[in-house]
Amino acid sequence: MQAAPVRATAIPSITEALRAVESLLMSGGQRTARRNAWTSVLEDRRRAKDRVEAERLLEQALAARSS
Repeated sequence: MQAAPVRATAIPSITEALRAVESLLMSGGQRTARRNAWTSVLEDRRRAKDRVEAERLLEQALAARSS
């Protein structure tokens, strides 16, 4: 009996490949901690962007009120 040929149906993305390597090199807890840290970084950046926008809008409102 011959084994059925294996066919690649999709080429993994870079992200998938990096996650596969990451899973081999790190324990589950470290992976989770890293992902949580990155999520926090992205959220901090979003909040900083929102804060800058809010400051800009407040300054515009004060300038319009003063005129």
